[in-house]
Amino acid sequence: MSYKTGWGAALRFEAAYLGGLHRLLERTHGGAGIILKFERVRPPRQDAFQPLRSHEITPGFLDRAIRALKRWPLDIVGMDEACRRASAPPAGRRFVALTFDGGTRDFVDFAYPLLAAHEVPFTVYLPTAFADGLGAMWWLALEQAIATHDRISLIVDHRQRHFETASVADKYRAYFYLDSWMRTLPSHELAVATDDLCGRYAVDLASLSRHAALSWDDVATFVSNPKATIGSSTVNYPVLAHLADAEALREIAMGQAVATSALPYEPRHFAYPFGDETSFDRRHVAMTAQAGFASAVTSVPGVVKANGGSDLHALPRLAWDGRRQSLRALRVMVSGVMLGAGARR
Repeated sequence: MSYKTGWGAALRFEAAYLGGLHRLLERTHGGAGIILKFERVRPPRQDAFQPLRSHEITPGFLDRAIRALKRWPLDIVGMDEACRRASAPPAGRRFVALTFDGGTRDFVDFAYPLLAAHEVPFTVYLPTAFADGLGAMWWLALEQAIATHDRISLIVDHRQRHFETASVADKYRAYFYLDSWMRTLPSHELAVATDDLCGRYAVDLASLSRHAALSWDDVATFVSNPKATIGSSTVNYPVLAHLADAEALREIAMGQAVATSALPYEPRHFAYPFGDETSFDRRHVAMTAQAGFASAVTSVPGVVKANGGSDLHALPRLAWDGRRQSLRALRVMVSGVMLGAGARR
């Protein structure tokens, strides 16, 4: 869900910027525009172990990025306008849309004040169980358990596995292995694995999730802003590909219904939870259209094409890696000419 940050990729972006490649090819390779995906926005931390660092940006970088986007030959638009331009013949300047996933409280603490001050459109995709105080952010539980213990044991694929987590390097290895494994589990097995983890290592998942999540009261602070769009992202934020069709459709439809009951309008836009190529498929694209959403965004990198060239219910996005702070890299990426250099891990 994030971009490579190796020296090779960094040098390619730098070379493309200095050589002006993005300016030369933007009109032919940049499509109608770009949808940017951000997740957490909060001040930098000094912890040595931060496995989710790629999914965070600092308020300072968000401020710099917005200022830069306003200077560049781009129109910052909301999702309604992005969909209109994706359906129309190419005309005028390209667009960029700012979207925020995960429904975490730091959005209202750190991101929204900047977005409001800059008066730019933005979209927030909400998993409704999180706003209800009922969601389970299991990835935060995994981070906490590994951060606070020198050894982790879990039942993995029906057998007890042990992971040394004394060093920072060991912690990263254990986290990425277990995170990848847990993402493959069907919902009921994921719940069992999460309960096992939290029970063994005294993680209060309910409290951890409530503390991290936006509440409906938080949402109320920005929902009336005319620049704000509130979208849906299911109820429980599951990997849809691991659900039976009826369960997946229920997650999509119920997320929309719950949000509609809590908001002054029905959400028209949807984000697939996690959103990579393994987390959803064409069945779910059809479900979002069936539910009446005007659009559905993925985390699959790409440009949004004009003239109906992009499926509005499987729109690509560029997920920004928070470990990268270069506005030059951002400029090249929003041009759409080096997506191969920014392939996600």
